[in-house]
Amino acid sequence: MGAYDEKKETCGTICLKYLLFTFNFLFWLAGGAVMAVGIWTVAEKSDYISLLSSRIYAVSAYILIVAGIVVMITGVLGCCATFKEQKGLLRLYFVLLLFIFLLEVLAGVLAYVYYQQLNTELKENLKETMTQKYQQAGQDHITQAVDKLQQEFKCCGSNSSSDWSESQWILTQKANGRVVPDSCCKTPTENCGRRDHPSNIYKVEGGCITKLENFILDHLKIIGAVGVGIACVQIIGMIFTCCLYRSLKAEPY
Repeated sequence: MGAYDEKKETCGTICLKYLLFTFNFLFWLAGGAVMAVGIWTVAEKSDYISLLSSRIYAVSAYILIVAGIVVMITGVLGCCATFKEQKGLLRLYFVLLLFIFLLEVLAGVLAYVYYQQLNTELKENLKETMTQKYQQAGQDHITQAVDKLQQEFKCCGSNSSSDWSESQWILTQKANGRVVPDSCCKTPTENCGRRDHPSNIYKVEGGCITKLENFILDHLKIIGAVGVGIACVQIIGMIFTCCLYRSLKAEPY
């Protein structure tokens, strides 16, 4: 009877090992996906980040990058701990899973919090940023971000093209007679911003603020969903780890 119980326990341990190995492989792939979302946010959309006064959006992305790197390292460590059946490695693996879980939840919470305050922040800051910093000394990154924003989203001005009448740059001779930046034009050419007729420039209801808000809100949903989703999956990994640890602890040496 004792031999049967020992054999049964060993079979259970083997099943747990393969379950945990499968989980770690999927977890490793998920880590790559998390890191990719974070890198994409920072690399491809960094121009838009410069238009935001709050750094919560950027911080959420950096947290995902860090979490993704740690997840991939942890996935490899988990495979080693599983097949070597070392309780010390399993304990370390569990602690790392818990750490990543907290990071992912933090990223998700930050994304949700920023989701709630984004509209207010854009209304308070975007117009001022565009009119006061565009084409100003030392603000090249803002200029590039505004030009990219207006061309990519086919819009002009924060709320409307008339916002540019308050621009420090437009009010100077440096604007060369322009009433809006050339990036407002449907077909951008040198000095095309001298005409603000609807046939020449983008006149979108709600202006760029609505376009940018919708874009960031959609992306925050992705950041939040990825963070919380991976965090939930990690709970399964922690349960498997605990089961394997108890199984190894119970086996005779």
